[in-house]
Amino acid sequence: MIPTYTDPVPRLTTAQMAEVDRAMIEDYKIDLTQMMENAGRNLAHLARERFLNGDPRGKRVVVLAGTGGNGGGALVCARRLHNYGAAVHVFVTKLDEAFTPVPRHQLDNLRRTAVPVTLTDAIQDDEPVDLIIDGIIGYSLQGNPRGTAAHLIQWANRQVAPVLALDTPSGLDTTSGTVYEPAIQATATMTLALPKAGLYSEQGLTHVGELYLADISVPPALYASPALRLFVGPIFATSDIVRIL
Repeated sequence: MIPTYTDPVPRLTTAQMAEVDRAMIEDYKIDLTQMMENAGRNLAHLARERFLNGDPRGKRVVVLAGTGGNGGGALVCARRLHNYGAAVHVFVTKLDEAFTPVPRHQLDNLRRTAVPVTLTDAIQDDEPVDLIIDGIIGYSLQGNPRGTAAHLIQWANRQVAPVLALDTPSGLDTTSGTVYEPAIQATATMTLALPKAGLYSEQGLTHVGELYLADISVPPALYASPALRLFVGPIFATSDIVRIL
């Protein structure tokens, strides 16, 4: 059971989230691999508890992964759901060499588990799926999704299966809340560290679905730094994931 957190929670702009990532890596020496593992583990846990009836064994899960940090977290989730017994198929937006280093490492780890990984924008619409994981584009979005990323978003939106988005639905600007074309219509979104301001925009709310917040181990002192000046209490005192909307 995922608890609901009812106290007010600060919201971050894209620039502030980039500062959180920078400070985590440079000031606190909590590297991107650790954060990605935390994100992917929590995403797999939420998928299991909320959408797979607490038991992923035999359930068919499609994971859509881009080349950046958002895709890397989705790949961790894919590896863990595979370990839990789910039948996982990963579809990526580009060839391995286009992935940034840490997500590429996660992709290599995943390939060693024999999870099928396919580069294509042509998934069969009639393939039965229990859950879709959206890890195509995170807070680095710049304008309308294009190419394979756009085709995968359009495919996901045609399915009857629920869609669980990581950090933000792909195609949604995390600061302004602008919904680009195409954009994931999520059943639920698990955002990281603190919610992004754009998730609460009038347009954004129509694509976010249920909103959950997951811990990636950001120290409270980082939020209180001069660059951010935010007071963040012990949001995750009782659970690594909480529902906030």
